[in-house]
Amino acid sequence: MSNGSFPPSPGRPGRRGGTLAVVLTALVPACLAGWLIWDSMGDSKSGGVAPLPTADSTSIAPPRSGGPSGTATRDPEGDKGDPGRSLAGKVVVIDPGHNPHNRDHTSEIARSVDIGTAKKECDTTGTATNSGYSEASFTLDVSRRVRTLLQDRGAKVVFTQDGDRAYGPCVDERAEIGNKAHADAVVSVHADGAAAGQRGFHVILPASVRGGDADTSSITAPSRRLGKRLVSGFEAATGDAPANYMGDGDGLKVRDDLGGLNLSTVPKVFIECGNMRDPKDAAQLTDAAWRQRAARGIAQGITDFLNG
Repeated sequence: MSNGSFPPSPGRPGRRGGTLAVVLTALVPACLAGWLIWDSMGDSKSGGVAPLPTADSTSIAPPRSGGPSGTATRDPEGDKGDPGRSLAGKVVVIDPGHNPHNRDHTSEIARSVDIGTAKKECDTTGTATNSGYSEASFTLDVSRRVRTLLQDRGAKVVFTQDGDRAYGPCVDERAEIGNKAHADAVVSVHADGAAAGQRGFHVILPASVRGGDADTSSITAPSRRLGKRLVSGFEAATGDAPANYMGDGDGLKVRDDLGGLNLSTVPKVFIECGNMRDPKDAAQLTDAAWRQRAARGIAQGITDFLNG
């Protein structure tokens, strides 16, 4: 006897056909009922099927871009400052104090140059922290960071040196670079070498000087405004207080013995960002994240001055 199908009897479905019909008869209502239940549940969740995630529905933190030591890096915490304060059409000269190569050219930087009211050495090596981090390295790093921020705002930025010279330039040439650029503002970046325990930053303003090639009568007032803006910007960005050993506690100091100021014909100031010989200040000056904040403070001070 075979296990194959039997021929159907007349007027009656065969076993296989009959079984299939019974199954379908039972399944169709069940599937329909299930679909109706699923659909009603979907409607109760506003649309049934959840939408696929889109780029806007996911929060992805932007990568922090790094850079080799000594190069400016992006800082996502407000690097561009106030986006409404464009510096398009403005010329800013940044003067990184000293030069990392000055130490190899001591005789050249020791020669005297005329600063209008006196003679002074061409340049110096600058100071350093007790661990050996030089002022010249610090000023170049911060200046490059400032340049990036100012260029992002549309300014044309000119450097007096970018580590690309054998030494110097001398202080009289530093002033001349700003003058020839017809700069709207010049900032010379430095760090101090005072005694331990003396902390904080200060901004040096040009005194009213007239003698020889020096005549600051037209720049003392705008330079003071620039200096005040720098104090405000630097204090806000770094959280540091003005120097506890210089000036009247307002972060401003007037001097008549700096050739870079005496010979300038455009608004110019120096900023001493901290004391490299104080351990607490030195810990900040050697920290890249703090240097970025310092750069942001300098850039914001310049921006506020030029938009004032």
